[in-house]
Amino acid sequence: MAHLVKIGNSQGIRIPKPLVEQAHLEGKELKLQLVKGGLLVSPQSSVRSGWKEAIELSLAANDVEIINSKWLDLPLDSDDELKW
Repeated sequence: MAHLVKIGNSQGIRIPKPLVEQAHLEGKELKLQLVKGGLLVSPQSSVRSGWKEAIELSLAANDVEIINSKWLDLPLDSDDELKW
């Protein structure tokens, strides 16, 4: 069970350590979302976090060889020149 505590003019939530550990919230920035009937607390994750490592692991695990890797090194500044 979590408890609200007064912090200055605001309120904070005190979450028991076992819940923090089980939800992997320790030391992370938290995202709060209103949901029907309550509040959802979850760790804030950055966009595309871990994608590069996951792709590299997948390629290595499946023994995939990149034949033409020139396109991988192209700068990704803008897609203004692309024609869709």
